[in-house]
Amino acid sequence: MSDPWDGPPRQATRSPDARVPGQRRAATDGTRSPGGRAATRAAARARGGRGVRAGRPVGRGRRVLRILGICLSVLIVITSGAGWWFYQHLNGNIHSVSLDGKGGTEKADAFGRTPINILVMGSDGRTSATDCKLGGGCSKTGVQSGSNADVQMVMHISADRSNATVMSIPRDTMTRVPACRNSASGQSTNGYYGQINSALQYGPACQVATVHQLTGIPIDHFVKLDFSGVVKMSDAVGGVPVCVSDDVYDTYSHLKLSQGTHTLKGVAALEFVRSRHGFGDGSDLGRTISQHIFLSAMIRKFKSAGTLTDPSAVYGLADAATKALTVDDGLGSVKKLIALAADVNKVPTRRITFATMQTAPDPANKERVVVGAGAKALFSTIAGDQSLSTGSGKKSKAAAATAKATAPAVPASRIAVTVENGTPITGRASAVATALTGRGFSSGTTTANAPSPATTTTLTYGTGQKAEARTVAEALGLPASHLKQGTGTGLTLVLGSDWTSGSGYPGGGSAPAPADTKAAVSDAHASTADQAKTCAKVSPYKTVAINGVPMTPSQAYAAARSKPDSDG
Repeated sequence: MSDPWDGPPRQATRSPDARVPGQRRAATDGTRSPGGRAATRAAARARGGRGVRAGRPVGRGRRVLRILGICLSVLIVITSGAGWWFYQHLNGNIHSVSLDGKGGTEKADAFGRTPINILVMGSDGRTSATDCKLGGGCSKTGVQSGSNADVQMVMHISADRSNATVMSIPRDTMTRVPACRNSASGQSTNGYYGQINSALQYGPACQVATVHQLTGIPIDHFVKLDFSGVVKMSDAVGGVPVCVSDDVYDTYSHLKLSQGTHTLKGVAALEFVRSRHGFGDGSDLGRTISQHIFLSAMIRKFKSAGTLTDPSAVYGLADAATKALTVDDGLGSVKKLIALAADVNKVPTRRITFATMQTAPDPANKERVVVGAGAKALFSTIAGDQSLSTGSGKKSKAAAATAKATAPAVPASRIAVTVENGTPITGRASAVATALTGRGFSSGTTTANAPSPATTTTLTYGTGQKAEARTVAEALGLPASHLKQGTGTGLTLVLGSDWTSGSGYPGGGSAPAPADTKAAVSDAHASTADQAKTCAKVSPYKTVAINGVPMTPSQAYAAARSKPDSDG
């Protein structure tokens, strides 16, 4: 047997004079000589090395390292497999739908960065037994097939990811719904004038096209949640803290909360975001404000320390989100959703502005609304990638200076343009006319087909209207060489085959003057996501009823003491 730790191999047999390890001999002077173990230790010390016993842990250490290495290899294989399974599992949860280019396309800025515009939709569909139970109303009809977009928010993330704007569009807004076909159900329409939320009956792409047509804002993506989706998301983040100004009981959404702050999960969270009779004036306008409070709190929760760094929390959130959402193909993978979340996470909460589209009563129906004063300025700030994060309504110094330097001699609001389509592209005149009115030009701007196809875009103006023509040209980036004086009156813009897409003339070099941010936030109930102490204002009006008796939500709370609170 050889001992690798003590010199060259030795024979197993011993000579008669050889000492057996451990034996001791008496010294000639009568003292004990160091032998056996003591001799081994002394020899080791003399060599500066270690004895046999000291060498054994080194052998064990190598064996332990070898075992750890094997275990680590197995662990890597297992976790890689689990990670791949998890990734595939989440991808399998996602349901995506094509937009078919109906929302327009965002343009990159001078640095090649592109803004992101997403239409966030909350569906009222009772398309499953779960949603029937949560939403009610299925006792006679059973599970339904159609749905409306009762929540519509355009979420804009700036090209440089420094700010964001979330604009709500009330569901009762009347507008023109374009021709659409739902690829899933086959249901189609040739277009009609109606309530904006009804466009979802013809598919998410139709809802996107309707909002794009109304606002002129290019919309790249959409995200849709149903009732159960709201429940899953609020549970996944561990509840959302909200505050109500007074006791409130909405007998329609069933939200019942005492005055103060509450953390809402599951059904309670759904009751809060659905409540339209509990807050404001008891209409959908008041509901958009309380929804902004809820979303602001959820964003703060997402960004709070621990939420996105806790693996179990991230797993629950990712699993819930992918199960809860329907998205467009451009967001139809875990990788793309993670990239979107990262973009949102870059924006500070103080620079995320919530606003509600300004409205006016519909002359034909007092229960409906139409686009109001200031809305076009709000649309323009979003389409123009301008920040509203100051919340004060004041323009930045740079914007004010630019506006002053480019101030037109004739205000845009006094200029109406006839836009004629001389291209083979359907809808071009409408797109450019919408861009003009969105930039503050007169609502008297009209569209038509050009008498014949045009190769070059021209802007013809009447006698004494050269200043008006220059104002239009500057807004569209149209070079002065494309302007000409005609014999008639008014301004006529003929779109040629040199301008077949976009709201600005290709290579024109001129940018439209910044929109008036004061007008954009006027009457828009603007707020920022960092306002943690804001409470939802409970309606002071008799918007609810118990046993047929009209009362305010606070009176209803007092009258229903036996009913448990939503967060009870």
